[in-house]
Amino acid sequence: MRRPRIKPEHLPVRHGGDRVRIGGIVRGIAADIPDPDGWVWALLELLDGSRSTDQVVADLVHLHPAKTDADVRAAVGDLVEAGYVEDAGEPDPGGLSPAERERYGRSKVLFRWMDRTPRRTSWDTQLLLRGARVVVIGVGGVGCTAAQTLVVSGVGHVHCVEPDVVELSNLNRQILFTERDLGRPKAEAAVGRLRAHNSEVRVTGARLLVDGPAVLRTLATGFDVVLLAADEPPEIRSWANQACEATGTAWVHAGYHGPQVSCGLYRPGAGPCYDCARAAERERRAGLPPRTFSASAGKARPHAANAVSAGVAGQLAAHATLSLITGAPALRTNREFGFNLVTLRDSFALGPESPRPDCPACG
Repeated sequence: MRRPRIKPEHLPVRHGGDRVRIGGIVRGIAADIPDPDGWVWALLELLDGSRSTDQVVADLVHLHPAKTDADVRAAVGDLVEAGYVEDAGEPDPGGLSPAERERYGRSKVLFRWMDRTPRRTSWDTQLLLRGARVVVIGVGGVGCTAAQTLVVSGVGHVHCVEPDVVELSNLNRQILFTERDLGRPKAEAAVGRLRAHNSEVRVTGARLLVDGPAVLRTLATGFDVVLLAADEPPEIRSWANQACEATGTAWVHAGYHGPQVSCGLYRPGAGPCYDCARAAERERRAGLPPRTFSASAGKARPHAANAVSAGVAGQLAAHATLSLITGAPALRTNREFGFNLVTLRDSFALGPESPRPDCPACG
């Protein structure tokens, strides 16, 4: 590292005379460092990008003679490893045009803020997105929002799969379509709208019905991440899980149950799979007292959704997909997360801690 500096978003704050907080106030990023004699604060002040590591060491040892070269170098290394330091003299990343750097400049800043992984340059996350391929299965409320976010974020290839046509009842939440699209295949309309958002991204589509795991296995083979935004038929998530376990493809699912929004992200081989979680949930429910449902429970009801519930689910799915591609932020995988739109605070995380030996997909 030629000229180490604290990331601008992680600038330290001194609390009293014996504690330094670095990384801001956001939980999961910030950290407190004890500093009773003030040498940590002095080191952080020196890490402003104007000095080489050797100069930082020399200046700090001059200010605090009790510290050795080895002490200071170890501290700088710890800060780099913790993700708070970048190279002010980073090399040109290559691979991104001036227009792309302007387009994604604010994305770079956010990734740098969330990212605690040491990188070669601050543009590495964008380069990873540029080289990624994602298939979005289901271009309804969740899929429209997710696909739009992936395209404007600069994912290199986004492929949209959807069998249906645009209907008037879709327009309260499926943001890629307008009244002029009524009766058009959704995949066709979505591709046209997405291409208008970002000419740097390859956007393709197919009017295709997913009727079993074999179709999903074929799709998963050609892409880095499968984003499942369809909820029909009921078995489709298990199909996606089986397909991605077979191909080793990372995948995401997202949807909503009324105002409860959920999103799951999975990386095969990194922990329990979707079907492990479903088996654990069946066991949990089997141990509960018997339930009696209302006589009207089985009657068909209108789909409960609007642009907010579908959009939040879609944005969570896109966020999870970007994390799987870049590692920024490093979200916990092989779990399902939920959020309650009624309270804005009842979040949850579901999934067993380890794979189940009896799992039909990964066991």
